[in-house]
Amino acid sequence: MNGEFSDGLGMDLATIGTRLRGLRRERGWRLEDLAERTGLSKAYLSRLESGERQPSLTALFGISRAYGVSFSALFEPEQDPQNLAVVRADEDGFQRGNGLLYSKLSNGSMTFNLRPLRIVVPAERAGDTLYQHEGEQWLYVLSGRLCLELGDEELVLGPGDAAHFDADNPHKLSALDGQDAEVILVACAVPYLLLKSYL
Repeated sequence: MNGEFSDGLGMDLATIGTRLRGLRRERGWRLEDLAERTGLSKAYLSRLESGERQPSLTALFGISRAYGVSFSALFEPEQDPQNLAVVRADEDGFQRGNGLLYSKLSNGSMTFNLRPLRIVVPAERAGDTLYQHEGEQWLYVLSGRLCLELGDEELVLGPGDAAHFDADNPHKLSALDGQDAEVILVACAVPYLLLKSYL
């Protein structure tokens, strides 16, 4: 059993270099760009991508944060590019995360830059945590009243209002008036591909 586990782990580590290189190339980053975002040296990252070096968990967590993907996504095989993603109305199932209810409005692969979500901000949502990450977000309020905390600003949004902001600014969503608020939120975790397409 031990041998099977180590064989499987060895296969994962052997393929992770290819996966890391693929993620970096998808974004059009140089090794220097990734080194700057992770605090890891260019030489170390190069050895990881070539398979000459086994990554530490700390390094992998830092790299996954820089790419805006989950830790487990680093071990997923490369997916075939998709040109279309359809989500049917009967597939709409809400999940819970960070005190919000959300459902994905696209099941597209990493080849898509946009991540559209339908979010319900519960009236009873508690907590003072502000979120901050690379990319940009756009939201549209469907129902209820929403407070968008963005840096030092607090914006009140109602049905039909929209906001577009840099997600690198600390931000938080709160429902007002004791009622849930529902929004459509579109996140672009990696806008660099969009920029690259115009250069």
